Amino acid sequence: MTILYDLCGIGNAITDVLAKVNFDFLDKQGLVPGSMTLIDEDRSGALRAAVQVERETGGGSVANSCVVAAQLGARVAYLGKVSGDAAGKAFAEDIRGCGVTFPSRPLDGRLGANLSTASCIVLITPDGQRTMSTYLGACTQFTPDDVLADVINASSIVYLEGYLFDPPHAQEAFRRAASMAHKAGRQVALSLSDPFCVGRHREAFLDLVKGHIDILFANENEICALYQTENFETAARHAAEDTSFAALTRSEKGSVIIRGGEQIVIAPVPTQVVDTTGAGDAYAAGFLAGLTSNRTLEECGRLASLAASEVISHYGARPLSNPWKDMGF
Repeated sequence: MTILYDLCGIGNAITDVLAKVNFDFLDKQGLVPGSMTLIDEDRSGALRAAVQVERETGGGSVANSCVVAAQLGARVAYLGKVSGDAAGKAFAEDIRGCGVTFPSRPLDGRLGANLSTASCIVLITPDGQRTMSTYLGACTQFTPDDVLADVINASSIVYLEGYLFDPPHAQEAFRRAASMAHKAGRQVALSLSDPFCVGRHREAFLDLVKGHIDILFANENEICALYQTENFETAARHAAEDTSFAALTRSEKGSVIIRGGEQIVIAPVPTQVVDTTGAGDAYAAGFLAGLTSNRTLEECGRLASLAASEVISHYGARPLSNPWKDMGF
């Protein structure tokens, strides 16, 4: 089948609600700085009422990656579950407006018990760190039937979001997507998303990584959580054994691309950190956009770092400018 998309992302379709808070607020709310916590709709409403909202945008980890990749010139599709409510319609309009094909059908209220579109309260502390509280809503109804074969078969790389592992049918959906992709001769990438998410599903993640994943994205905490070690080099060695290659980010230390016995260190791009929301998403987008345009791994890493640097220089998980155009990309 002809390749129509460089990238097809599969993840939680979420509306992001951003707010600045101090560290005391997190402590009073019982939230772990830098974590992602799953909450119910009532808790989501209470948190939102307790903060002053800075911005509200389309979001979701891999959805953000898809938007960045499209801005970098990649042909992109996205699969995710929204409700037929106003938020779901706004999400669909937003992501399509960013140049991403979004063929997913909204949730049928008869099947989804009138679940609303997912939302994530993103609390940003003075150090730029983000702490997320997510109501999954309609995302919990993403099933293997939502993995559209015509889209998967037409995509060079299928990119799976680790956060989507929490809903009940998602693990089966991931395996179906990976099987379809490999049968069509495509590659499968995975983001581990969050160390707490890894902790909840470690064995399932290991099984997925070892048996179905070609390209692994993770930060230092996530990869160490997956392999239950505090030593990055040990975790990186395991990742090299289990995947074709891995791209591992290390904050101010930059990132490491691992392929077999080769390690390529990518320096970070200096910037003033305002909000770390979406840094990993942008990094993956830059890397995959570079990979599908036949760039070297060094170039992919450089483009990934540029994209991440732009995103963390302002509030919100999506770029406001394209600085990489001035860098030869």
